[in-house]
Amino acid sequence: MKPTIVLVGRPNVGKSTLFNRLTRSRDALVHDLPGLTRDRHYGHGRLDKPCLIVDTGGFEPVVDSGILAEMARQTLQAVDEADAIVFLVDGRTGVAPQDKMIADRLRRSGRPIFLAVNKTEGMPAEVIAAEFFELSLGQPIAISGAHGEGVRELMAQVLANFPDELPDEMVSDNHPRIAIIGRPNVGKSTLVNALVGEERVIAFDQPGTTRDSIEVEFERQGRHYTLIDTAGVRRKGRIDGDALGAIEKYSVIKTLQAIEEANVCVLVLDAHQEISDQDAHLAGFILEAGRALVVAINKWDGLDGYARDRLKLELGRRLVFLSFARFHYISALHGQGLGGVLKSVNEAYAAAMAKLPTPKLTDILQSAVERHAPHKSGLFRPKPKYAHQGGSNPPIIVVHGNHLEGISKDYQRYLENTFRAAFDLQGTPLRVEFKANENPYEAKKPKSMTQREANKARRERRHRRKTFGS
Repeated sequence: MKPTIVLVGRPNVGKSTLFNRLTRSRDALVHDLPGLTRDRHYGHGRLDKPCLIVDTGGFEPVVDSGILAEMARQTLQAVDEADAIVFLVDGRTGVAPQDKMIADRLRRSGRPIFLAVNKTEGMPAEVIAAEFFELSLGQPIAISGAHGEGVRELMAQVLANFPDELPDEMVSDNHPRIAIIGRPNVGKSTLVNALVGEERVIAFDQPGTTRDSIEVEFERQGRHYTLIDTAGVRRKGRIDGDALGAIEKYSVIKTLQAIEEANVCVLVLDAHQEISDQDAHLAGFILEAGRALVVAINKWDGLDGYARDRLKLELGRRLVFLSFARFHYISALHGQGLGGVLKSVNEAYAAAMAKLPTPKLTDILQSAVERHAPHKSGLFRPKPKYAHQGGSNPPIIVVHGNHLEGISKDYQRYLENTFRAAFDLQGTPLRVEFKANENPYEAKKPKSMTQREANKARRERRHRRKTFGS
């Protein structure tokens, strides 16, 4: 197993900046606003030795309630998992009382602790680091996470006692990546925790608790999954223009990126709220991205029979374009209906990655054309001849033939539905593309005549009219 290196410190000391540098990514949101990171964020270290890097929220060890207490609990869980801890402090503000409390708490963990004095660029490192000897955590190491100064030396010390090479971990890359999508406060984080079976991300009754896209890996019945908990997406007009609004805009971008990088999206809706335009817009974006989809209507247990029937009618009316997806009525808080969600995720992933043999595709195409030929367009009738698969996630079927540019959208949907039924592609969008055969005589058309040739042709036409008449 790779060693797990956890970054710990009070808010706004630069943990996420260092995380992005160590992982050579931009996975963690970075902003001057303290408390931006709230959940544990895992990444693979791009260093001389393999390791896992864990970014944590600002540690407030004295708070016992509210969102800060939930962040502290997440940090302590990360500390329990750690093989080594990098304790970040701010070299520009000096030792804070909170740093002393965090140091005492980390010493009780029994893990190796490395003290990193961050934000020391342009400052005498020895002088700045000397103040932090009073934390009694050994030699402070001056670094700059933003500029990379001293980071290599820090990580060389952190990883010195771990092996250079580790046995390959028998985890296949070919596993479902599942993005949990929805508006704020619909229960996305609660669903992630229920599927994983532990309090992996913060679930709090405050909209906007999740600000970043958090990847969570877990196994169920011997199969590996990656869940991506995303920030809730509100209407553009509801996002404020202050610092929090700017962060929310970045969160929305991260959510849209998570959709693009996922294999399957689970769209979470709140059964106690009307199906809004924003829900339809999110579903439309998932469909446009071509991602397989499962719809989970959460908090179902709190509705009576009349409200349930009314909601089902509303779903059929507002989300009629999602007829290919499975709908599940669940309670993430009480764990009801979650088995069906994961089963549909597996089904949708298999459909999105399905291999469609060319002979069978062509047979289905020809049978569909025999039952219902495309309407004539202009002088010619489109003639589909054969089909083959052009891609996966989503499945793309390329149809070849003559004059296919005249095929209507209705006939394209007819072919999509025919292929979907034939291969039982439940849970994934299906795209049918048309490629008209080239005209073999196109290259043999005469080139444009020179002026001399045009004059000669004109004289020949006049001669023929005089000789043979018009």
